[in-house]
Amino acid sequence: MNREQPTNAPDGLSWFKSSHSGGDGGNCVEVAAGSDAVRVRDSKDRAGGTLAFTPVAWSAFVGFAVK
Repeated sequence: MNREQPTNAPDGLSWFKSSHSGGDGGNCVEVAAGSDAVRVRDSKDRAGGTLAFTPVAWSAFVGFAVK
């Protein structure tokens, strides 16, 4: 995650764009950790909805993904 450029939104969350997202308008993912869930959205369609995961589920996913 690129934590240098958070995108602050009206929802009160600080969104961080993935450092694996390209700058050429390709696949871009943003993540925000709230008190109850970790949320994921498409940075090109911020109003298009989000996915929400429990912190435990997100940790398991990240642990699997970085192997």
